[in-house]
Amino acid sequence: MHEIVNAAANFIHLDAINIVYLFLVGFVGGLVSGFIGSGGAFVLTPAMMSLGVPGLVAVASNMCHKFPKALIGSIKRAKYGQVDVKLGIVLGISAEAGVLYGAQIQENIKKSFGEAGSNLYVSAAFVVILAIVGGFVLLDAWKTYKSGNANNEEEKVTKLARWVQSVNIPGTMVYFKSLNARISVLFTIPLGFATGMLAATIAVGGFIGVPSMIYVMGAPSLMASATELVIAFVMGLGGSLKFALHGLVDIRLAMIILAGSLFGIQLGAIGTTYVKPFMIKIVMGTIMVIVLFSRALMVPVYLSQLGLIQEISAGSVKILKNVSFGIMIFALALGAFIVLKAMWEGRRAEKLATAEALGHSKV
Repeated sequence: MHEIVNAAANFIHLDAINIVYLFLVGFVGGLVSGFIGSGGAFVLTPAMMSLGVPGLVAVASNMCHKFPKALIGSIKRAKYGQVDVKLGIVLGISAEAGVLYGAQIQENIKKSFGEAGSNLYVSAAFVVILAIVGGFVLLDAWKTYKSGNANNEEEKVTKLARWVQSVNIPGTMVYFKSLNARISVLFTIPLGFATGMLAATIAVGGFIGVPSMIYVMGAPSLMASATELVIAFVMGLGGSLKFALHGLVDIRLAMIILAGSLFGIQLGAIGTTYVKPFMIKIVMGTIMVIVLFSRALMVPVYLSQLGLIQEISAGSVKILKNVSFGIMIFALALGAFIVLKAMWEGRRAEKLATAEALGHSKV
């Protein structure tokens, strides 16, 4: 009975406004997910925490909604020839090990430091990872734009990726179509494990999965983002079972977000066929940096609750929460706007090109 009460304390009250908010969050998360390949949880986890959902429950519920969404997204993008199933499965196996290990760390932190400790761990991880990955991705996109290669479909393979592809370790070499090269599976193990570990920490494995496929292995942006959906499916399935056994999955949140995501991910996947690779990096980096500020504002609140800094007044806590929530809404709106605008412009350009081609053929 005591365990049931504890489990119930993890779950927030849902009214009509919260349900609509979660559905819209799911839609935008799905839109971004289908577009950039990351599970979209770097938007979804903070958005749920903004409603007062405990960090660990937000992560667990996110993983639960992720695997059916990722399955649908990967099938959709496979039709466009963007998925490397073999690479996704190979990385997914080691990622699953990382998920199980990371989930155990999460649960230990919750037991030792309570909800505030868990929330601090998730938020601090978000701030650090978003700053590093978001900054790197934006810088790379900017360099591509400045170099005049933004409209060039050919992406350059990094020096690191060329080196990885040149290393020959007998008995471990596997050919992957997305790389158009053979690489040792020994390189995929640490990358997959780190992806899974991060997924169990903040429900976002794509922060490591997508960049590692692009910059370490040499996969094109479109194929890396699509293949990450396969990895997300494998991780989400195993992670959900692990967290659910400890009563940390709020199935209500998972299903509402999933309902919105299933609409968004279809549009996002279609959008990738109309945009240049560097645009995917801009969307990913921009949203990451904005969400970073949303979570960073909450770090002092959790530090105060743990007694690690001077106590913050109730009024100041409320202001910080409201501003954090406002920034989160802005990130969601901006992400949806960028993806839909890129899709609209790409589709219009395609229609104009088709019309011109038909005009010339008639002449």
